[in-house]
Order: sequence, then C-alpha cells, then structure tokens
Amino acid sequence: MTAEIITVMIVDDHPMVRRGLAMFVGGFADLKLVGEAADAASALEMYRREQPDVVLMDMVMPDAGGAAAISRIREEFPAAAIIALTSFGEDHLIEAALKAGARGFLYKTVSVEELADAIRQIHRGRAILDPKASDVMLRMVSGEEPGPPALPQSALSERENDVLRLLVEGLTNKQIAARLDLRPSTVKQYISNILSKLNVQSRTEAVAAALKLGLLER
Repeated sequence: MTAEIITVMIVDDHPMVRRGLAMFVGGFADLKLVGEAADAASALEMYRREQPDVVLMDMVMPDAGGAAAISRIREEFPAAAIIALTSFGEDHLIEAALKAGARGFLYKTVSVEELADAIRQIHRGRAILDPKASDVMLRMVSGEEPGPPALPQSALSERENDVLRLLVEGLTNKQIAARLDLRPSTVKQYISNILSKLNVQSRTEAVAAALKLGLLER
C-alpha cells in the first residue's frame, strides 16, 4: 500500500532556516514540500494557492509575526493545520500561537524525527505541544488567566459531549462522523457549538478546557 503523502508549507523569514526545513521535509518519503513563504502576507497567498496539509510557522518575523499569519490563514481556512515553531520560550508567544489557532507548538531544537512525527500527528487531527506550551495552555484555561468559565453539567448536550470525547482522542471530523454515524457537516456544527460554549477558539484549546473543567469525568 502506498503511504499517504503529507504536503507541507514552510513560513520563516530566515532563508537558511527555510533551507534547513526544506531539506528536512525532503528527507522523508511521506512528506512533500509545496511552498515557502518569508512573511505573513505571502504566507496567506501561498496557502490559498497550495492548500497544504500542514504549515510550519515561525513565530517571530519582522512584519506581522507568526500569530498574525496563523490568524489570517485560519480566518479564511478554519481547518488549517499549523505548527508554530520558535527558538524563544516566552509565554506570550505560546499564548499568541494557541489563541490564533495553532494546533501544535514546538521549539526549533526538536529532533527531525520528532518534528516529522508531529507533522503526521497534526495531519491526523491531534494536538502536539511542547511540555511548556501545555503548561501555558492549562494556565490559559484555569483561574490564573482569563479562560472559559466553569460550565454546568447541562451546558453541553449529550451529543456534544460525545463529539468532545472523540476530539480529545484526536479524531478528525471525518473519523468522528463515521464513529457517531453523522454527516461531517453536522460534526463541524457540533464542534462550533462546543468552541462557543467553552469560550475557546480552537480544537486544541477545547481539549485543554475539557480536561481542566473535568467534562470528560461526567
């Protein structure tokens, strides 16, 4: 059976970093580089043209920055799968990436095998976070930072709870639809409802909020 090819787009303002990431992508038979961009504006234009499966997004760029680029892409393409990459450990970068809708956050010191696996996992619908990013996310949805309010048990419908449990398992919309015998469009609406009720902007934040609020224990 032929392995599925995952198309990848790189966004970084440093030519040498782009070259290194391009070489990395080219080193795996199941990954294919489809484009490179040097700033937020060209990132959106390239995404429109190439519709890649996964984007590797630098968080620190001289123009609008990675968070702005993520927001622009996800505003137009809500299902975009984006991994934020950075050399810096500031919490505000992590928060900005997660709030913008990044599905993953990793440091550029990650090994090539770990990054390749993260791309595969993100493509399957999972969230991949560096441990520090996970800590920041938990603070975002806890009382320490503004986040989703405590929900009464009845806040989510039974079917929304079913969808939420499968989100936590990392299933894609298609997989959730198949598991629950629903249309993908119906699943998409349930997820939209869940994000709204949890007061979060992404699937990744929804998973963290669900765990923090103990919704899966009910």
